[in-house]
Amino acid sequence: MALATIGYFILTLAILVTVHEYGHYWVGRRCGVKALTFSVGFGPSLWRRTDKNGTEWVVAALPLGGYVRFLDEREGAVPSDEQPFCFNRQSALARAAIIAAGPITNFILAILVYTAISMLGVSGRLPVVGDVEPNSAAFHAGFERGQTIVAVDGEPTPTQYRLHMQLINRIGETGSINFDLRYPESTALYQASLPIDNWLTGDDRPEIYQSLGFGYFYPDMPALIERVIDGGPADLAGILAGDEITAINGVAVKDWRAAVEQIKVRPLQSVEVELLRAGSRVTAVVETQAITLDDGVQHGRIGVQAAAVELPASMMVIQRYGPLEALYQGFTRTGELIAFTFSSIKKMLMGLISTSSLSGPVSIAKMASATASSGFIPYMEFLALLSVSLGVLNLLPIPVLDGGHLMYIAIEAITRRPVSERLQIWGQQLGLVLILSIMALALYNDISHF
Repeated sequence: MALATIGYFILTLAILVTVHEYGHYWVGRRCGVKALTFSVGFGPSLWRRTDKNGTEWVVAALPLGGYVRFLDEREGAVPSDEQPFCFNRQSALARAAIIAAGPITNFILAILVYTAISMLGVSGRLPVVGDVEPNSAAFHAGFERGQTIVAVDGEPTPTQYRLHMQLINRIGETGSINFDLRYPESTALYQASLPIDNWLTGDDRPEIYQSLGFGYFYPDMPALIERVIDGGPADLAGILAGDEITAINGVAVKDWRAAVEQIKVRPLQSVEVELLRAGSRVTAVVETQAITLDDGVQHGRIGVQAAAVELPASMMVIQRYGPLEALYQGFTRTGELIAFTFSSIKKMLMGLISTSSLSGPVSIAKMASATASSGFIPYMEFLALLSVSLGVLNLLPIPVLDGGHLMYIAIEAITRRPVSERLQIWGQQLGLVLILSIMALALYNDISHF
């Protein structure tokens, strides 16, 4: 893993952990509780100092979490003059507020990030229908290349991102997905309904659009080769960067997609590729390679890349809001992500979503690096998404997590007596085993997808 990737991973976790733990610390101090330690990371300390309030601030070697340690009589004897500042001496409401403050601060971070992004302006691509698979559900419903998807299930989809969020919310469900579509150069809408039945339930890598029968829209790309992979079939056959593919096995190709379609159905075969090179026509015989997809189907390839074609400006939309509307967008997007995350967890527990979708540290590191390389705004959006995920995860009623502690306090409030220390210890052990199992599964997914 590249040093830059590791660096972005550490930076991302450091930001999220610091924000989360500072929420606990800030509310704890406001409730009059003494904080003994504020640590970002676990293990040996890399840096530490003690402030005037007696709180030790620590940066530790393993950036996989953090903690705030409050004064608490359950951890040892406390002088009588300091007992009022103990965590365990606070009311149930105060303790609940301190514990809930961590996840809530993660949500606040997401709100602030999305608010700032909404004010700066976010560019997104219009949700335009690309190629429609013959005899697919989309084909029979009247989907056509170039149509704009205006809404899904009554919810507006001004960008591809909004369309994607609406569709992934329906994974595992049965019924129909209702689309509002608009033809190019037209204001009239028409409705189309695509039936789903336990849609993509249990799929390791759900192909949302492909399963419905349509894809992203891409402009027509000339069959112009920008790069030839060293040592690949095309390179060995003498094909050069700058060549334009005009025919394959005597069948004319009008664009890059047509060339790809001709190659992918011919794995491990000899194909005759006709090319236009500096105004002259040449022919190359290429022995195709084979790549095996997740479903076991082999596709042919020859080791060439197309020249990049940018989306036309008409297919891009920039959404920019004033301060109040941007704040509303921040709350809305964060709320949607919270609801989506809880819904995904529920569907995973019901077996409607494959557990292979769980991501671990390797995936997080790769995404942090990729989004940071794409620019400041993509990285901040990823940070907000991860912050919401961390907040929701910590609210789950699992001992060792904030949600588990809130569960104990709720039981105490109902029964009028605290949960026994023995039961809490047993719960902590069980919760730790569960969390470690989830982490192991996420790491396994990372390795298997690597």
